[in-house]
Amino acid sequence: MNQSKMEIIPYHPIYADQTVEMWRNSKEQALGQKEIHSFDDHVDFLNQILAKQFQVELALMGDRVVGMIAYNEREISQLYIHIDYQGMRIGQTLLERAKEQSTGRLTLYTFEVNKKAQHFYEKHGFKMIGRGYENEEGLPDILYEWKLK
Repeated sequence: MNQSKMEIIPYHPIYADQTVEMWRNSKEQALGQKEIHSFDDHVDFLNQILAKQFQVELALMGDRVVGMIAYNEREISQLYIHIDYQGMRIGQTLLERAKEQSTGRLTLYTFEVNKKAQHFYEKHGFKMIGRGYENEEGLPDILYEWKLK
């Protein structure tokens, strides 16, 4: 295990492949199903859509991408941590950054099957405010909200 210090950097396309690989592995582990998009389409989504619509930041240890978050002042679109680096406060660090940049209220969706994510968000002050199926995977999801006290 690489014990080098974690740093948070703005997303840069040189990290695209590594970021997408980490994202896909983390998501597949969380959902128990394969990603529905091709690797190349996933990279295009990251570079052409996500990085233009949201602030995307990476957590690095050395030159290894160990986490990513995409957010704006109102919502968190994506938050994934490398499967070998979960439980090391990386998600918490990224989440705190989004909270600091927020309007004092953030919303996000997580999949109903992803109990680990639900526990994580609830532990960090998010409350469930809705349920739905607004995702390409066709899986039930939960809408969470966090408000500054």
